[in-house]
Amino acid sequence: MPALASHRKPRTTRPHSPAVGVTTAALASVTLLSGQSAQAAPTAPAPKPTVEEIQKKVDRLYREAGVATQEYDRAKEATDRKRREVDRILDDVARRTEEINTARRALGSYAAAQYRAGAVGPTATLIFADSPQDYFDQTHLMDRLSERQRTAVAEYESRRAAAAKQRTEATRRLAELTASQKELSASKQTVQRKLAEARTLLARLTAEEKARLAELERKREAEARRKAEERAKAEAEAERRRQEEAARPTPSPTPAPTPTPTTPPPSGGTSYAAKAAEALAFARAQIGKPYVWGATGPSSYDCSGLTQASWRAAGVDLPRTTWDQVEAGSRVATADLLPGDLVFFYDDISHVGIYIGDGKMIHAPKPGAYVREESIYYMPIYGSVRPA
Repeated sequence: MPALASHRKPRTTRPHSPAVGVTTAALASVTLLSGQSAQAAPTAPAPKPTVEEIQKKVDRLYREAGVATQEYDRAKEATDRKRREVDRILDDVARRTEEINTARRALGSYAAAQYRAGAVGPTATLIFADSPQDYFDQTHLMDRLSERQRTAVAEYESRRAAAAKQRTEATRRLAELTASQKELSASKQTVQRKLAEARTLLARLTAEEKARLAELERKREAEARRKAEERAKAEAEAERRRQEEAARPTPSPTPAPTPTPTTPPPSGGTSYAAKAAEALAFARAQIGKPYVWGATGPSSYDCSGLTQASWRAAGVDLPRTTWDQVEAGSRVATADLLPGDLVFFYDDISHVGIYIGDGKMIHAPKPGAYVREESIYYMPIYGSVRPA
């Protein structure tokens, strides 16, 4: 047995096996961690917007809210109009229904008389018929009715048909009213969403960022004032030249035959100036009142609500929205503006003010602001209109 034992192959030890196992485990761990890191690594956060970018975004949100406000104003105007139409039609339906009842009572009196006479006559048959028209097809029965009865039946059928037509019209107008109310609600929600987003952006600003934003606003206002002052100087120079021209003596003309007296043409400029003065007096009286979207006074206004109310005080009716007001009157160039003219802003015509001269206007600016005087160059001008 010892001899056999000497021929056994000795058990070999594997000193490197533990190292291989550790290396494999380590590689597996690295791979696992790498995979987890790749999955868990968050995407790089977007860089924080600058104050200038926030200002542009807030301005855009206010402008979009202004567009939505005009849509709301238009939808509200349509809703109010359709509600009045529906009320009028429903009143008419009620009146016609009463007329039908009167006619039915007249026919009932004929039926009662025939019943008392001992027979159910044609009038009673007509009343209890499913359709008067089916009955009318039987012309030989109509001959049995007296002229008076025949007239009563004709009036009853005419009123019944008219009432049915009005009920159909009322149903259609009610559907239109419902659609207008939905549009009104959607516009309102859009305005509220835009304003809430703008408020959220402003609320997140630090004290330093708010100071920076205020400084940007001051620079913007200063530039607008500078342009307005330049405009005021140009207007003053033009007025000076006009007065000099008017005061310059003219050579005596050669005597000519006295013309036949004629009625002088009306002075449109003077008439417009008088109306514009009334509109501006009203607008100035509103300075300090808050901007509220959809408001038309007397305690608050949106931009088109203020211009509409101002010109109404001068006896001129303007449409409700900026989009309709820009079509109400004659277009004028910015260089030819007169006090009282309406100045519209942005390509979407979402804002309007009333010109007071010297490059300035009175307007209801935006939520959180108050009716005030401001340079017309504070915003990009779309165009201007002389409304009267």
